[in-house]
Amino acid sequence: MGESVSNNSPVSNVARFLPEAAARQPDFPALRLPSRRGGALVYDTLTFAELETAACAAARIFTQKDIRRGSRVLLMVKPGRDLILSVFALFKMGAAPVVIDPGMGRKHFLSCVRRTRPDAMVGIPLAQFLSRVFRKDFKSVKVRVTVGNKGFAKQIAALGKATFEPAQTTADELAAILFTSGSTGPPKGVRYEHGMFEAQVRMIRAHYGIEPGGVDLPMLPVFALFNPALGLTTIVPEMNPSKPATVDPAKIVQAIHQNEVTNSFGSPVLWNRIATHCEAEGVLLPSLKCILMAGAAVPPSLIRRMKQLAPNCEIHTPYGATEVLPVASNSGAQILNETLELTEQGRGVCVGELLPEVQAQIIAIHDGPIATLADAQPLPAGEIGEILVTGPSVTKAYDGLAAATAAAKIADDGGQKSEIGFRKSDDSNQRIKPSQSSGDSDLRSPISDLRPPISAIWHRMGDLGYFDEQGRLWFCGRMAERVETPQGLMFTECVEAIFNQHPSVFRSALIGRGERPNQTPCVIIEPQPGEWPADPAAEKAFVDELLRLAASSELTRGITEIRFKQQFPVDVRHNAKIHRLDLAREFAG
Repeated sequence: MGESVSNNSPVSNVARFLPEAAARQPDFPALRLPSRRGGALVYDTLTFAELETAACAAARIFTQKDIRRGSRVLLMVKPGRDLILSVFALFKMGAAPVVIDPGMGRKHFLSCVRRTRPDAMVGIPLAQFLSRVFRKDFKSVKVRVTVGNKGFAKQIAALGKATFEPAQTTADELAAILFTSGSTGPPKGVRYEHGMFEAQVRMIRAHYGIEPGGVDLPMLPVFALFNPALGLTTIVPEMNPSKPATVDPAKIVQAIHQNEVTNSFGSPVLWNRIATHCEAEGVLLPSLKCILMAGAAVPPSLIRRMKQLAPNCEIHTPYGATEVLPVASNSGAQILNETLELTEQGRGVCVGELLPEVQAQIIAIHDGPIATLADAQPLPAGEIGEILVTGPSVTKAYDGLAAATAAAKIADDGGQKSEIGFRKSDDSNQRIKPSQSSGDSDLRSPISDLRPPISAIWHRMGDLGYFDEQGRLWFCGRMAERVETPQGLMFTECVEAIFNQHPSVFRSALIGRGERPNQTPCVIIEPQPGEWPADPAAEKAFVDELLRLAASSELTRGITEIRFKQQFPVDVRHNAKIHRLDLAREFAG
């Protein structure tokens, strides 16, 4: 049981961030957990010192159960206290938590469990029960630890002021396995190393100027794991993590007001629901200072609405993937003032400038594996192609999927890179300005001294885009969702932007009917609530308006097929990415 350990890499354990924060700000709230008592919403608070002590106690309990360095540990724990302390306990031990999205459906979930072959499982009582119902899928699990109940809480309390010396793990040692959302294929386990997590924390802190002492409401559970490293209080939201789009926006708004939340992350679908609620109730969100919107392309209209509702806030749209995060980021101000008009013309979505330490290239579209960088064909600025990325947070492999790894990774052969289609971030222009820092060096973790070299692996994002003359990266759609017609290529983000301008369109989806390169383009429309055509005559009038809109742009002039669907299929993680391939199968006939 356990992974092999490297002896040729510097010591690095991402668990160090929690004891550093506990030493720096012991009495500052680390977690605030919602509880409804007598109809009122109250919060139970755990300080950084208390969270560190609990994580050490959990590490001792897990060790007693024979979980050890290198163990793969399946986590089936609800977002909140036990999830965060369990993750940091496993990091301390040098064990690797395995995190699978709970909303991906039973078939995909069990397939992920079988493929990952966890040695141990840390889960709530219901999860333990399910693991025995589906015992064949969990047959690799030899150790089980039940959390989320009074028994586990008593064990933690019984250990008192527990301590635990973190394992001397290395930068290239397996830290965790996180699964992709499966938006264009089966979910895949991504192998994260400790050095990659270190790089993520370093780049996120520097680019967004995040200082200890803020209050964060993460509407994606995995983002809560960054907060102890950033010195932020985590407010656990009242929402179902397996169905984020069903969130009650009133509860989120109440949490923001009650806790004076300064930072928050969520998909554009979630922020749209929150914005609609605030507009209807005449509510503002003055405490917010930084909003991150990601998971799908962000409509500029949503940024404009949120700027009105959160007047003291900077809105950012980070770009990345489970396999590499972050890559680039754009600000709401730049989108509204500089790139909005181009997006509406069908030029794609500007995802901004590369973050420090990140490099990217645009290469010619190629559907098969590419062994080395020398085998890729670089493209000039302005030409749409496949996006490649490298940097210290780029993951190197999928777990147990050699073919998928070969298809998504390109080895850097060390040859001279062409300047065509190649961009490297400019650290000097993207560091936070001195005025953004508090000037208190004691509040910063010493993360700048742990910078691994740029990865020798390039990741194929599976996305299409281009660099403009200013060095900004533009996203044009997923590679698997491009449409190839006899007249040429069509890209989802470019085409859909034309149709999304119609006031009755909530969102649209370009699909191709038939086989490449002889596909027929078709656009599926999800109308705004209350705008579904009432009868055939209303439908024909709606279609005629959309076709006139299509005729106004050279990009969409050849589209003559319009279909309607009341609700698009979307990804399980953000409930925001449209499953266009599912729509293509549905409307194939």
